[in-house]
Amino acid sequence: MRIVPIMACAILLGGCNFKAVPDPTLSARDTAFMALVPQAEDDPRYGRWLVSDPTKEAPGTIVVETKERLLYLVLPDGKALQYGVTVGDEAYGWTGRATVSRKAEWPAWHPPAEMIRRWPHVHAMEGGPANPLGARALYLSEGGRDTLYRIHGTNEPEKIGQAASSGCIRMRNIDVVDLFNRVPTGATVIVR
Repeated sequence: MRIVPIMACAILLGGCNFKAVPDPTLSARDTAFMALVPQAEDDPRYGRWLVSDPTKEAPGTIVVETKERLLYLVLPDGKALQYGVTVGDEAYGWTGRATVSRKAEWPAWHPPAEMIRRWPHVHAMEGGPANPLGARALYLSEGGRDTLYRIHGTNEPEKIGQAASSGCIRMRNIDVVDLFNRVPTGATVIVR
C-alpha cells in the first residue's frame, strides 16, 4: 500500500517543469554585507528556478510579469530563469520597454525628488546592507534617457511577491547577484 503514494508523488514530480538553480559565488564583501540584511522565509513560488520559457521573447531578454510578481531571464533552447520579485505599488507601477544602461555592485542610493516629497525621512546613502538598493542594481534607460527605475536587490526580502515598491523591481540579494552576473549592459527589459 505504501508504494501507491510513492508512485503518485513520482508521477506528479515527473510532470514538473522547473529545476532549482544553484546560488552564485559571492565575494567576501557580499557575504559580510548579506549577513547583515534581515532574512525572510523563502516562498518556493518566488524561488530561483530554471523553467520552460513562458515569454516567447529573444534569449537575453529580461521580462517582468508584474501581475505574477515574477522576472524571467530568457535563455536559449526554450528555457528561462525565473525569479520572484517585488513590483511597483499600484500608484507607482511602471510598464514598458527599456535597456540595461548601467550595472553597479552595492550601489549608492539617491532617491528622486518626488520620493523625498512623499517620504521626507528618506535620504541618499552609500551602498551597504541598510541601503534599499541591496547588493546590485541594473539601471534602466528608455530612448537613451534614465527611467529612474531599477532592477535591484532589497533590504526588505519579506516583501518579495508583493506590490510594494515605488516602481522599481526588487529581488532577493542572492537573486540579483545571479541576474547581474548573467546580464550584460544593453540587454532588453520588458515590464508587462
